[in-house]
Amino acid sequence: MAWALKLPLADEVIESGLVQDFDASLSGIGQELGAGAYSMSDVLALPIFKQEESSLPPDNENKILPFQYVLCAATSPAVKLHDETLTYLNQGQSYEIRMLDNRKLGELPEINGKLVKSIFRVVFHDRRLQYTEHQQLEGWRWNRPGDRILDIDIPMSVGIIDPRANPTQLNTVEFLWDPAKRTSVFIQVHCISTEFTMRKHGGEKGVPFRVQIDTFKENENGEYTEHLHSASCQIKVFKPKGADRKQKTDREKMEKRTPHEKEKYQPSYETTILTECSPWPEITYVNNSPSPGFNSSHSSFSLGEGMVRPRLTIYVCQESLQVREQQQQQQQQQQKHEDGDSNGTFFVYHAIYLEELTAVELTEKIAQLFSISPCQISQIYKQGPTGIHVLISDEMIQNFQEEACFILDTMKAETNDSYHIILK
Repeated sequence: MAWALKLPLADEVIESGLVQDFDASLSGIGQELGAGAYSMSDVLALPIFKQEESSLPPDNENKILPFQYVLCAATSPAVKLHDETLTYLNQGQSYEIRMLDNRKLGELPEINGKLVKSIFRVVFHDRRLQYTEHQQLEGWRWNRPGDRILDIDIPMSVGIIDPRANPTQLNTVEFLWDPAKRTSVFIQVHCISTEFTMRKHGGEKGVPFRVQIDTFKENENGEYTEHLHSASCQIKVFKPKGADRKQKTDREKMEKRTPHEKEKYQPSYETTILTECSPWPEITYVNNSPSPGFNSSHSSFSLGEGMVRPRLTIYVCQESLQVREQQQQQQQQQQKHEDGDSNGTFFVYHAIYLEELTAVELTEKIAQLFSISPCQISQIYKQGPTGIHVLISDEMIQNFQEEACFILDTMKAETNDSYHIILK
């Protein structure tokens, strides 16, 4: 496999996207290769370049991979052999992504001499955060007014045409490009991984993001809606210089491992190959009416409203509101009783949808309900027999009954400005 490890490092591979004239006797590939030229798609099919099977679209083995995207940043050496690569980036630093034409001769002739459109996104890698992406991004917008999550460094970029950034989609940029010409786009990621962690006391493990590229060709109406190719890679973003320190730390840790332990880990590559994935989102793109800054000929795409069915639904009512409503309703009932009329008690509950069934997730959802930061919730308890307070655990949540109802009470924490939440 020594030859495969050099592929991302060779300039001629980066510039052309093709590898030619390999000897038929090369071993370790898992299949025999002829002496003729072959596409980089054959290399990307090797296990070390593939993502999880579940993230790949069906019929992947026979699918044409018309483009290759290369992020010019080194991968971490602390990634196990069969795991997806992880690349560290510095906040706000410009990183080159090279857009390479990977078509074999005669493939996709309809885009010869034509422009294609690529949409770049920075999205969450974790399913838990994907489920609450809208709320997470809105929270970031609130804390960082006027800032964007993803930008294009236009002066540094080469070959991109009509670059655009939708003002309502802070994590998305797009542009047109000609596959026949050299194209490099420099991106800047402005959010850092620890901005989306639960506890913000310093030293938290940051959440991973994904850089995803979706590329489209024109349809008969001149709209870029026909999907050609999607690829992505996993990243973590650190404060300036933090990525370099983290890379150094990972390298030093690996140097201390025994030769046997090192065999379980991938080497660090100087560049990151984005691997094929499903389009974002995993449903048909919907052509949306143009938003400010976008013209009708290059309209943007909006996320469809997929509803992921939650694993558990509970209903909660804030105790102070319930007491006040109860008092009001008692007065109304008394008046109606005197008038010869009666009516049942009516309380307003809010639905909380849980997917991961963890105490961390419940904390986030309750914080959203109270419009406070999750770090302001110190602990969550369930009122047990004789009024005792039992600390909520993942196992307890997993044993909640579907559509269980709770009254939420709050109690000021003793040591700081946070609160305890009690489920009654």
